[in-house]
Amino acid sequence: MQLFISGSLAYDRIMDFPGRFAEHILPEKIHILNVCFMVNGLTERFGGTAGNIAYNLALLGEKSVILATCGKDFGPYREWLARLDLPLEGIKEISHEFTASAYITTDLADNQITGFNPGAMKYPSGYAFDGLNPSAALAVIAPGNLEDMLVYSRFYKSQGTPYIFDPGQSIPAWGGPELTEMADGALALISNDYELEMFQQKTGISESEILGLTKVLITTRGEAGSVIITAKERDEIPAVPPKQVLDPTGAGDAYRAGLMKGLAQGLSWRKAARLGAVLASFCVEQQGTQEHRVEMATFRERYREHFGEPPL
Repeated sequence: MQLFISGSLAYDRIMDFPGRFAEHILPEKIHILNVCFMVNGLTERFGGTAGNIAYNLALLGEKSVILATCGKDFGPYREWLARLDLPLEGIKEISHEFTASAYITTDLADNQITGFNPGAMKYPSGYAFDGLNPSAALAVIAPGNLEDMLVYSRFYKSQGTPYIFDPGQSIPAWGGPELTEMADGALALISNDYELEMFQQKTGISESEILGLTKVLITTRGEAGSVIITAKERDEIPAVPPKQVLDPTGAGDAYRAGLMKGLAQGLSWRKAARLGAVLASFCVEQQGTQEHRVEMATFRERYREHFGEPPL
């Protein structure tokens, strides 16, 4: 089956400040704030919604097509994706821009100051979908370039290609009518519980009305697991406890990859979501969103340990 992942590609540049921001900010001078934090160093990691989902799918043996834009500094990331044997034809380079980047500084109290440069993400990827077989394809529309999100949702519906709509952190940028349009006809709408509340506030529609647009509503809730809601039932999927929790960032993208793997294999929503829960548990055991490694034998064993049946 062809898997298409539209969203973002980004560098996460992470810095640790060995102090507390509050000790260097004078409340009475906040109207002329001018501060400098000397950090311990900088760690660069590969990220972005499309990159993270595709990476996790690769761990499960799936070679998905990333639909996103990158910039003139994309070389190391491109080499990383090539080593994973992922196709690169869906990635469009914008030669005069930098790849989207998040600059994250964290202090000793886990407070964060983040600057995000969208860079190449300001431009649509404009993939042509040559040779698409709608009956043997599955897509996810994750947060990324806004034009891509709207255009690809319309294209998938026109071709009869099933897609999962994942508006995520892009929700504040949309109006209610556009969010409603993209959810309408989707195979499923997926979000975390906070994003679902934002989606409902933006669109003004209830949970039951969402199920009039899409047949499946999936809500992830971190360590509380996830819930799959259809017009007929509500299915609670427990989270799989990791061996250690080092970084929850990227767990949602890992969950989505496991879900897509299961659906591509023809599994039920429940079993596909269980795959997602297992894969997410591996992600949080490492710092970064593409740092975890998973052997299929280990993956199957963890699935069997928690759900009592073979996963695939």
